[in-house]
Amino acid sequence: MSDVLLQVRDLHVSYGSIHAIKGISFDVRRNEIVSLIGANGAGKTTTLRAISGLAGFKGSIRLDNHDLSQIPPDKRVKLGLAQSPEGRGVFPQMSVLENLEMGAYSRSDRDGIEKDLRRCYEMFPRLKERRSQMAGTLSGGEQQMLAISRALMSRPKLLLLDEPSLGLAPLIVAQIFEIIKQVHSEGMTILLVEQNARMALKAADRAYVLETGKIVLDGRGQDLLDNDEVRRSYLGI
Repeated sequence: MSDVLLQVRDLHVSYGSIHAIKGISFDVRRNEIVSLIGANGAGKTTTLRAISGLAGFKGSIRLDNHDLSQIPPDKRVKLGLAQSPEGRGVFPQMSVLENLEMGAYSRSDRDGIEKDLRRCYEMFPRLKERRSQMAGTLSGGEQQMLAISRALMSRPKLLLLDEPSLGLAPLIVAQIFEIIKQVHSEGMTILLVEQNARMALKAADRAYVLETGKIVLDGRGQDLLDNDEVRRSYLGI
């Protein structure tokens, strides 16, 4: 079995005349956290959209050696891909429990689903307290907890996290990142897109820096934290 779970090669994404991603290549190995950092508009979210099937692309994306180029988004979920999207994207008129059950729509193992529901409630006790509450009435932090839990309910091989700290108070951000580390410690492979470069690099085994659709730096998370250029451009030091 290859150590590489996700392989991206020469990825190009365009929106009309805008060439948003310009030939990037990177790998995510099994049981890693890999972070993509960069300024707004660098192409981080577009990269995730291409991987999850929400944006057309040229180049090669392979998940567990499956070529994703002709596979629609719902089939990618069945292959082991799940995303917690930017802006949370919960179903506001559905309850917390119904949102979580939607995350498991591709599964039929009822006992396993119940086990994973209990696990989500253990990680996020607030979701258990609010399981009958409409998702649209939750706080921003609670919606983020729900979005991550919903993605985990599909039992993915690779979890895509898009800006999990966006718009959240620092204490909630710290809590979210502790959960990300916990999920990773249990064997989950994670590709993390995050505006908070410091948190992203602290959490990452490896990271890539995007600028205007190109990878300009890559390395171990700690090495990039110590990199003078990264410290000036993204950490405000």
